[in-house]
Amino acid sequence: MDISALQNVAADYVRNAAEAGAKVTKEDKGFGSILQSAMDMINETSDLQNQAEEATMQFALGYATNTHDLNAIQTKATIALNYTVAVRDRMLEAYKEIMNMQI
Repeated sequence: MDISALQNVAADYVRNAAEAGAKVTKEDKGFGSILQSAMDMINETSDLQNQAEEATMQFALGYATNTHDLNAIQTKATIALNYTVAVRDRMLEAYKEIMNMQI
């Protein structure tokens, strides 16, 4: 496989990507880290929803005229919300399953 056609991929970029991957695998995988990740996702989703609402208001007031950007912001917020709801549902299912386990 010839990779000479790839551009802007330097050894530093590959090394940084490998180091980032190593940090992810060495992190604590306990419940606290999962809960913190879920809280971060909720905060990010909230920020995206606020951005979409702000963009909609700017468009309605006539300050923004680009419908493509408005649609992109709204789509991003919708996808984030759907993903967050799906993760919440899975966490609730897991919690219910754990609570129903016999010890």
